Amino acid sequence: MADTGIIIIRTDIDGGKEITAIADNVTDTNHGTTVAANGVSVSTIEHMMSALHGMRIDNAIVEVDGPEIPILDGSARLWVEKITESGITQLDSERKYLYLKEKICWEDPVSGIKMIAEPADDFCVDSQIEFKSELIGCQTAHLASYNQYADEFAKCRTFVFLREVEALLALNLIKGGDLDNALVFVDKPLSSEEKERLAALYNRDKESINVTNGVLNTIVPFYPNEPARHKLLDFIGDIYLVGMPVKAHFHLKCPGHHANVELAQIIRKTILN
Repeated sequence: MADTGIIIIRTDIDGGKEITAIADNVTDTNHGTTVAANGVSVSTIEHMMSALHGMRIDNAIVEVDGPEIPILDGSARLWVEKITESGITQLDSERKYLYLKEKICWEDPVSGIKMIAEPADDFCVDSQIEFKSELIGCQTAHLASYNQYADEFAKCRTFVFLREVEALLALNLIKGGDLDNALVFVDKPLSSEEKERLAALYNRDKESINVTNGVLNTIVPFYPNEPARHKLLDFIGDIYLVGMPVKAHFHLKCPGHHANVELAQIIRKTILN
């Protein structure tokens, strides 16, 4: 139905509680984006929202039988593939956009995060990330049009550092195979004990665990700047929480879920109120 927007329904709850996927309903941005309404919540919606936005789906009903959208392979690839397979229905209604009348900014001087949205004739994004680790360092990514999304961004996976994995392992918070959906960056030599723990985690032989160009060999990167592309993928999902496509040129420095949602909330307040 036209002008529905993106509605998430918790089918495991009696009555099928609905959540409208808008920034006003975001309740958490720690390691993902969570929305809540009507007494229920759904977490890690960002990759699904990215696929819907990138594939130009304006209206969709998403049914999920639990409190979390599956992370799948850590990207939006499988969402894009299933959307393509199922087909997209063209509605007898003109697509609606939000148009910026002036530049909108959000920044955090302490962290160095800066988000800018400028009026434009279409949707495009310039993004830059910065990590102290030389394995990632400063990377940039650019989306000039929606036409690039499916082939150049949807398959880019999330990433973590081995030290983060080790912290989770120490707390017994990772089970076997759970990291087959992330690029794992290793910025120090692997000890024999670390190889044994990782071999057990991935159900592999210890000798098969190696590091290639600073990345654990469980996953091979698609692009040298895959981390920057994935952060842009996340932004495409989070900014869709404005509630409809935005015609704007976005300039991002160190984007993340919190900053992305802050910008989406500002745009909604500026334009819709």
